[in-house]
Amino acid sequence: MERVVKVQNHPNSFNINQAIMTFSSFSAICAILIIFLINTDIFSIGYFFASKDLSKTILVTSISLLALIIYGVILSALIPSEFIDDTNKTYQNYNLIQIISFMFVVSLFEELFLRGIVQNFLLITLENAWLSIIISTLLFVALHVQYFKKPIMLLNITIPGLVFGWIYYESSNIAVPITVHFLVNVGTTLLFKYNVIKIKP
Repeated sequence: MERVVKVQNHPNSFNINQAIMTFSSFSAICAILIIFLINTDIFSIGYFFASKDLSKTILVTSISLLALIIYGVILSALIPSEFIDDTNKTYQNYNLIQIISFMFVVSLFEELFLRGIVQNFLLITLENAWLSIIISTLLFVALHVQYFKKPIMLLNITIPGLVFGWIYYESSNIAVPITVHFLVNVGTTLLFKYNVIKIKP
C-alpha cells in the first residue's frame, strides 16, 4: 500500500517513468519464468487460473479491497508525516496516467514474483499454506528496503502482504491478488492526491 503527501521535487527524487519501465521489465521476466515452470510441469496452469466458486471469489476480493483501503485510511490518520517514506510523498505530484501505470506494473510484478513464483514454490516444498504465505510476506516486506529507515512503514505493507497471499491461496487465480493490490494502491494514492484524506501533520 502506498502513502503520499506533497513535497518539493529535487534532483534525487523518485522518477516515476523510469520506475514504470523497470517494473514492466521485471514483470515480463516473471511472466516468462512462470510460463517456463508451467511448460516443465513444475507448476500447473491451475495454480494461476483456477475457476473456483466465482461468487466466493468476488466476495473475498470485495471484502479484502474494502478492508485494506480502510486500513490505509486509519493508518494515515494515526501516523505523522515525518514517519512516512519520502518516495511515497512524491506520488501525488504525477498525473493520473502515470500514477495508474506505475501502480499497475508494481502490483503486477510483486504478485507474479511473490505469489505466483515464491508462494507456489513454498507451498509445493513445505506443504503448508500459512507458512508459505507468511514467508512470502516477509520477502514482500524485505523488498521494500526504502522503508527500513522509517520502520513504521513496514506495518503499512505487512498486513496487506498477508491478505494478498491469503486471497491468492483461496482463489488459485493470480488475477485476484493483482487486482486487489492494484486497486488498494491506486485508490489510496488518489484519495491523497485529491485531498479526500490527508496525512497527519
